[in-house]
Amino acid sequence: MIWLGLLALAVGLLAAAPFLREMSKPEMDDTARRHAPGAFATLSRGVTHYRWMGAARGPVAVCVHGLTTPSFVWYGVAQGLGAMGFRVLIYDLYGRGYSDRPDGPQDSAFFVTQLEELLEDQGIGGDITLLGYSMGGAISTAFAALYPERLRQIVLIAPAGLGHDLGPMARLVARGNMVSSWLMRAIFPRVFRQGTEAERDLPSSVEDIVDLQQDELKYRGFVPAIERSMSGMLSEDLAEAHVDIAEAGLPVLAIWGREDEIIPLSAMGRLAQINRNARQEVIEGAGHGLTYTHTDELLHAMRDLMRD
Repeated sequence: MIWLGLLALAVGLLAAAPFLREMSKPEMDDTARRHAPGAFATLSRGVTHYRWMGAARGPVAVCVHGLTTPSFVWYGVAQGLGAMGFRVLIYDLYGRGYSDRPDGPQDSAFFVTQLEELLEDQGIGGDITLLGYSMGGAISTAFAALYPERLRQIVLIAPAGLGHDLGPMARLVARGNMVSSWLMRAIFPRVFRQGTEAERDLPSSVEDIVDLQQDELKYRGFVPAIERSMSGMLSEDLAEAHVDIAEAGLPVLAIWGREDEIIPLSAMGRLAQINRNARQEVIEGAGHGLTYTHTDELLHAMRDLMRD
C-alpha cells in the first residue's frame, strides 16, 4: 500500500509539474517593463503596450501581430510604411510582449475590444489602414467586418480565419480541456524553441528575432494565452466576416507566402471566392515568417495600394 501511495504521489507531482513551472515564472509587471520601448495604455482588461513608429505626420497605419510573436515582428515593415509617409501604431496583444495577461477566453470579441479601446485611447477615429499578420489577420478581419466605415483599407498578411494547420497538438489544444492545458505547459515551450531555432539562419529585418521570440517563454501567462487563442480566435471561421467586408466595398489586399506551411494557399482561393474584388499577391520563397524574412517584397506588394 505504501508503494501505491508513493506511486500516486509521483504521478500527481508529474501532472502538477508543468502548472507549477508556469506559476513560478515572473509576472509581466513594472519591473519587467522598465526598459520597454514605446508607452502603455490602461484599458478595460489591463495594460497594453504600444509604440508609434514611422512618419511624424500622415495617415495612420495600425498593425496587429499574430499568435506568438509580439509587436516587434512589425519593426521592419513599420520602417517601410514610415518611408511611405504613414504614422504607424504597433501594439502587443494581451498575453504577449509587455502587455498584461488577463484570464478568460481570447476570442474575436476579446481582441477587437482591445483594439477598439486602444484606438480610442490614442484618439484615432477613421481613415485607418489596418494591417494584420497571421492571427492578427483574423483579428483585423473581425474588426473590419464590424467597422468598415472607420477603415481606409485592410492588408491581410498570411491571415488566419480561412483555414490553417498548426499541427496535431494545436488541434488537440483547440478543444480547450485539462489535457490540452497540460500539454501546452509541458510540451509547447520545447516545440516553440525548436520552431524558432529553425529560423535562426534566415534573413530577418528584426534584429535578434529568434532570441526575442524565445524570451516570451520567460514570463507567466504567455503559454496560457497561446492556448486560449488556439481554442478561441484561431478556432473561428471568418468567412461571414469576409462577406461583410466585401459587401461594404472595403479595399482588401491579401499577401501570402508560397512556402507557408501554416496558412496554406488554399485560403487564398477561398478568399477569392468570397471577395472577388480583393487584390491578392504571393511572395515566392516565403514561409509564414514573411513579415520579417521577406520585408522588402512585402512592402513592394503593398506599395500601390498604399498610394490609393
